[in-house]
Amino acid sequence: MAKSKKFEKIINIKNKKASFQFEFIDTYTCGMVLKGTEIKSIRESKISLTEAFCVFLRGELYVRQMHIAPYSMAANYNHAAIRDRKLLLSKKELEKLETKSQEKGLSIIPVRIFINDRGLAKMEIALGRGKKLHDKRHDLKEKDAKRELQRMALD
Repeated sequence: MAKSKKFEKIINIKNKKASFQFEFIDTYTCGMVLKGTEIKSIRESKISLTEAFCVFLRGELYVRQMHIAPYSMAANYNHAAIRDRKLLLSKKELEKLETKSQEKGLSIIPVRIFINDRGLAKMEIALGRGKKLHDKRHDLKEKDAKRELQRMALD
């Protein structure tokens, strides 16, 4: 029997701006088509999701503007830092997302990247609607109120 690999380092890279700028309606977990040097860079946490967004091309879902830094140990066979990367979802989920993303004001945003217990890189994407300025202010007030309650509880 083969021994199962345990990954000691937990990789969980979040897009913090996404929750502030968008109201999430639905979330999905999907796989990604990556090259060898890309997964090695992800395991070193050298990835940025701040400007990334998802788009449909020929009926398939791709993530654009996701920056994965080139792997430092690779010599000739390194990957391009910014390129379109295919996301893996079932046909049913793809059809549902495509119809909903064509509605006005809805977009698909990458929320976080993590490595599951089998060692595969997964991306969590969300169908979201952009927040208005007053929505953002309301969220900040709630956040401050929670912080104050935690301070009072500690005292």
